[in-house]
Amino acid sequence: MTSERSFAVPAEAQVLAWFDELSNWGRWGDDDALGTLNLVDDDARRRGLGAAVAMTTVACGRPIRRGVGTTQPTLRFVTRSGTEAPERGMGFADDWWGMGIHGFDLTHLDAPSHLFWNGHMYNGRRSTEVTTNGGAGFGDVTAAQGIATRGVLLDLPRARGVRQLDSGTAIGPGELDSCAVSAGVDIGPGDALIVRTGRDAGGAGTAQELMGAGTPGLHAACLPWLRERGVALLVSDVASDVMPSGYRGISMPIHAIGITAMGLWLLDNAWLEDLADACEAANRHAFLFVVSPLALVGGTGSPVNPLAVL
Repeated sequence: MTSERSFAVPAEAQVLAWFDELSNWGRWGDDDALGTLNLVDDDARRRGLGAAVAMTTVACGRPIRRGVGTTQPTLRFVTRSGTEAPERGMGFADDWWGMGIHGFDLTHLDAPSHLFWNGHMYNGRRSTEVTTNGGAGFGDVTAAQGIATRGVLLDLPRARGVRQLDSGTAIGPGELDSCAVSAGVDIGPGDALIVRTGRDAGGAGTAQELMGAGTPGLHAACLPWLRERGVALLVSDVASDVMPSGYRGISMPIHAIGITAMGLWLLDNAWLEDLADACEAANRHAFLFVVSPLALVGGTGSPVNPLAVL
């Protein structure tokens, strides 16, 4: 094992202490629901615009299909079809879609209201502000309309010289630094950090199979690293966390501490194969990254189709 892949594994007590030590509660005001997206300021947007050199767009959203074998089946009803169209004049097609936002199936953005710890969500708000009737009364996904900042891709499989990372592979902070150096990029305040594990390079199984086998991802040891660098948005082709986490009392530390304590926005299950190829061909790993979730009032997240503009 190379030195950059080795890291000190923090004890569970230390990880739990990071709820307080890495907290952004009150940093941007008591009523703040933007969390780390506050770091996407004019300078961050300018860095993003400056990284769009060739103006080539790459979509990073996973195709949405009427699902069989998914964790939360996607439903589609065609309410009007071409079979009903008149032979003369105008006809219409119409359809209705229903989908579960979270899980391992859809490319989606997690809002602060998605996750609780000890009965609280980000910025000290009570979990009871999210109800079955009203949805999220605080921290819904509408706060994140129109994210545009610099994106930085860290392609871990290519850095390791493999097709994809094995299930349960833990990525530590030293390897993130090493990968950034190899790619010729740095990570600064307001950036969207995009971590590719190669989930789709080798024909990954269904979402259920991923959950059963475990996934590669960031170890809890990366949490101070993310806060120190001011990452505004964390993106992955899985759900960011290595699974299993290695801790009995906290199964997804990147989610739990990132979202609840730090107000870190997470984008799960991105399609990163096309982006990785484009970055490799251009020999550039920084670009403009744009995310615009649906304006779901009360929504704890939203399906998204992010765009990288190289």
